[in-house]
Amino acid sequence: MDDDALTALVTVAAGQVTLSDRRTERRWSVGVAAYRLGVVPVTQGWYARVTGERPGAIGGDRLPVEGVSWLDAVRFCDALSRQEGLTPAYRLHDDGAGVDWDRGADGYRLPTEAEWEYACRAGTPGPRYGPLDEIAWYRGNSGERPHPVGGRAPNPWGLYDTLGNVWEWCWDVYDAEVYGSYRVLRGGGWFDEHWSCRASVRRRSHPTLRIDDVGFRVARSLPR
Repeated sequence: MDDDALTALVTVAAGQVTLSDRRTERRWSVGVAAYRLGVVPVTQGWYARVTGERPGAIGGDRLPVEGVSWLDAVRFCDALSRQEGLTPAYRLHDDGAGVDWDRGADGYRLPTEAEWEYACRAGTPGPRYGPLDEIAWYRGNSGERPHPVGGRAPNPWGLYDTLGNVWEWCWDVYDAEVYGSYRVLRGGGWFDEHWSCRASVRRRSHPTLRIDDVGFRVARSLPR
């Protein structure tokens, strides 16, 4: 994978996806408008070029950035938008915790949970878009460490590492009535067993927490 591919986005056509939650046994269908999504998770090299920071315990420009909070990911999106002359998608409240999303902005943002799962599935019907050892770094083959992005097979839409390597932050609140401001994580990571690396699996964490197997990928809205 060349350097340009590490910051590339693909256009995802509009469609429909059915989400589910194992804890509540709830299923719901969501319509997804066309959007753009990062080919790979944000790398340490890209994150450092935008923010000047290198979080995480293991260094490597092509490794997925990890040990970043949801708020760190939001700030990265806005900083990258400003660098490229785009309108930032987010406005952070003065308290540093609340965030508003300008849905008409052309800047970078986090994918919604529905966008994430729709892209991960890439039109495939099962829990994974291929044999797990071929498409993902997980506990069974990772050596319990992250790996350079793009090293496993992509899904049918050309997206890499949507399963395994690092969990990915999404925009959505997980369940406000039960978990307050906790945000959704998707995809499974390098330390997870095979059952966590499925398109439907949901996890959550507080937006200020930094965890060593959690990263993110960027999205952009298309003009309507």
